Amino acid sequence: MLWVLSALLVLFGCFDVWYFLRGAWVVIKSALQEPVRDVLAEQVIHSRVLSQDLDFMGHMNNARYLRECDMGRVAFYTRNGIFKASRVLKATMVVGASTIRYRRSLAFGEAFELRTHIVAWDEKSFYVEQRFISKSDGFISAVMLCRQNVLRSSPDKILEFLCKRKVECPDIPEDLQQWIKFISASSQALRAESGLEDKAK
Repeated sequence: MLWVLSALLVLFGCFDVWYFLRGAWVVIKSALQEPVRDVLAEQVIHSRVLSQDLDFMGHMNNARYLRECDMGRVAFYTRNGIFKASRVLKATMVVGASTIRYRRSLAFGEAFELRTHIVAWDEKSFYVEQRFISKSDGFISAVMLCRQNVLRSSPDKILEFLCKRKVECPDIPEDLQQWIKFISASSQALRAESGLEDKAK
């Protein structure tokens, strides 16, 4: 019995076990739900601010929003089949950039919806918007933009494989265009700072 407790102590001390357990639960739950055939359709998950989500000010801490967004995207990609299509194509998806705007805090015990949808994509990445909406009054408490980079494939190939046809990208909103330009400018500046541009020449 002692070695079991010791193993659990080491496990919980070295890894964020609850993150992996919740991630596995989200995948299983989403896989058992009815698939979402429209890959561009918004999906909603329901949650509530719990005690482990709180910061010193008694409301949901900043990092927890990002964790919730992780779980929202896992559910989103599982139900619409993008994860499955990516595996078949041997592609990997990683977060390349994210920006979150906090508009109003979520308090302890407050119920909220996390709404996730694909806004647009380009040759390398999906652009996903996620909104935290308070169930008490419908206020958008926070909004996040995520650039989901696709490695060893492309969004077009994944969507064409999934939908069995060419899927046209929606018009990119002005605010998203500005954000993409910011990411590109930041990348160029960092490459110049590290001397990578000179090496490329």
